[in-house]
Amino acid sequence: MGAGRVAIVGGSIAGCAAALAMTRAGAGEVVVFERATGRLHGRGIGLAVHKDRYAELEAAGYTDADMPWVRLTRRTWITREGGGHAGRVLGAVPFPFRSYAWGPLWNALRARMPESVAYVQGAAVERVVPGPDAAVLCFADGREERFDLVIGADGYRSVVRAATRTPAAPGYAGYLAWRGAVPGELLPGPRTAWPEGEATTVTFPGGHMIAYRIPGPRGAGISANWVFYTAPPPSAAAALKDPTSLPPGMVTEELTAHHAEIVERHFPPYWQDFVRATPRADTAVQPLYDLAVPHYGQGRLVLVGDAASVARPHMGGGAVKALQDVVVLERSLRSAGSWQEGVRAYDAERSPSGRAVVDLARRLGHAQVEATPDWPAMDERTVETWWREVSDGERGFGGHALDRAAR
Repeated sequence: MGAGRVAIVGGSIAGCAAALAMTRAGAGEVVVFERATGRLHGRGIGLAVHKDRYAELEAAGYTDADMPWVRLTRRTWITREGGGHAGRVLGAVPFPFRSYAWGPLWNALRARMPESVAYVQGAAVERVVPGPDAAVLCFADGREERFDLVIGADGYRSVVRAATRTPAAPGYAGYLAWRGAVPGELLPGPRTAWPEGEATTVTFPGGHMIAYRIPGPRGAGISANWVFYTAPPPSAAAALKDPTSLPPGMVTEELTAHHAEIVERHFPPYWQDFVRATPRADTAVQPLYDLAVPHYGQGRLVLVGDAASVARPHMGGGAVKALQDVVVLERSLRSAGSWQEGVRAYDAERSPSGRAVVDLARRLGHAQVEATPDWPAMDERTVETWWREVSDGERGFGGHALDRAAR
């Protein structure tokens, strides 16, 4: 490939991993431009990694066994109807995942970046201008910089994607994900009400909430992560169609009241207490969007993570998808004779995988939110059959295997 200058727009998990990939691929200079200021490690959002995908990423050198994690073994679906304090279990399936907190995972990837990488914060890239021999980053302060390759790791509102020949905007899925984190010391009792290792799905008409334990802040102790899916009130829907998010402190009273009303009406007592124990400052709302770009790489531009494809989080593979992208990007560039050859190889391998992920996430969202079954009528057998059908036999759930994605 030959040494050169590489810019990475976005410095979160995908961006840090991409910086590591580029140094391994032989880039002469790597610069990460992160719009935010301050360290990102305090984010409390949880994520889960399938144990098989973890093994692949560990073998590729993108995960660290020392990172704090929690072992998950089983996913249950529960209902309030006919149940006691913690609800009635409808059914369960194996759930061989490792859960992480976003902050410690980012911190570990950031720490593994070589000292030669420049990590520049407060750098707002407003526009990218591609050319045959280089790509130019245009910053908010008016300056410009040229690079041999620009990697978009800047999320679902990517400015790098906007510069490609086939720019696309994410389409609103029609519903939201409320997210929260409950500190371990605030978890309601008794401890036996929520077994260790269990990812619990609380069901209700028109949606569900999934909850699982994660490492606590900065890897100390245990917290609990939850994601609650349902449509917003009709009066709030119009403002959510364009790509946006409502971080902690920005959630409207209307959305807060809508969420609280569903919890009170449909959740078992234990899970009502669980949600109410969540500090208001740790609650966010994420409108969900779909996007599958036709190309992950064009010319001097490359997309990774949510900049490339935006999938609803039902499939438990968002972080995996981003890390797999950079694994393949590293491999493609290392074996290529030029930047262009490496980008073409990367695009050919990852674009079909991105579309498959988005398709599966849509199917899971339809079955669990947009067209929910009669939850209370289900039992162990019907849950297992239903889950096998909606998850396509779990093929791709938690992320496709890298070797399968390459075929």
